[in-house]
Amino acid sequence: MKLSYFPGCTLKNHAKNFEDSALCSLKKLGIDVEELDRWNCCGTVFSMTTDDLIHHLAPVRNLIRTKEKNSDKMMTLCAMCYNTIKRSNERVKSDQESLDIINDLMYKEDVKYEGDVEVLHLLEILKNDIKFENIQQKVVKPLKDLKIANYYGCYLVRPKEIGFDDLENPTIMDDLTSILGGQDIDFPYKTECCGAYETVDRTDMVANRTYQILSSAINHGADVVSVSCPLCFFNLDARQKQTQQKFPEFQNIPILYFSQLMAMALGCDEKSMNFNLHYIDPRPLLKEKGFI
Repeated sequence: MKLSYFPGCTLKNHAKNFEDSALCSLKKLGIDVEELDRWNCCGTVFSMTTDDLIHHLAPVRNLIRTKEKNSDKMMTLCAMCYNTIKRSNERVKSDQESLDIINDLMYKEDVKYEGDVEVLHLLEILKNDIKFENIQQKVVKPLKDLKIANYYGCYLVRPKEIGFDDLENPTIMDDLTSILGGQDIDFPYKTECCGAYETVDRTDMVANRTYQILSSAINHGADVVSVSCPLCFFNLDARQKQTQQKFPEFQNIPILYFSQLMAMALGCDEKSMNFNLHYIDPRPLLKEKGFI
């Protein structure tokens, strides 16, 4: 299997722990990954204004890059990139006039977009194409006794027509946890917003959200919280500093990408996990449990 891969901006700097662990995991699974040439930022935010077509150029241009690879499927890792690109894709697929205007605006492109690329998140590919049962056969270091609270946030499941799991009670990350040998910890805040869009100018509000989400996970017995979004990772990891300042009783908890958990279970080396990029260092806990 060969996958055309759109990395997005954050995975090339602040979220190398996400990208490197995912790519190592896919290599262990025998999957060939080919990064798109000349990809650009997805735009980060899906425009809700019906006549604002200019913000759909960036996502559609990346879909053209996928076609240039002779591929009809694009793999994403970042939940926000997935949501932004897929929503733009669905808009132009359902609105020929918008698609024609966007193609006219990008008249210098060698390829016109025809709405024929499928946007997929890695979690979908793991479940539906690679298959969880096949991944389970490749596990060399089961995550035994590691209690994992999977945090989905907004962008994997909302809006309903874009999300690939149940809106209120998604389970895809929980199912991945189980086949990796970990213990899934269900908690009621797993689809609550982390406050990503407020993290620059309303850190006090984000500290409140971080406190609510992580306290819920801790109170339900979690050792770590697993995420699929770099913005969620930042708010739940780095913002623990502000959270503890505001709520002195708050206890820190490590935040991991689901790909790091998968990389550990599949036997990737520690270098691919880039634990140095974490504010709350997970290594003491992981060493204590024998995973690194």
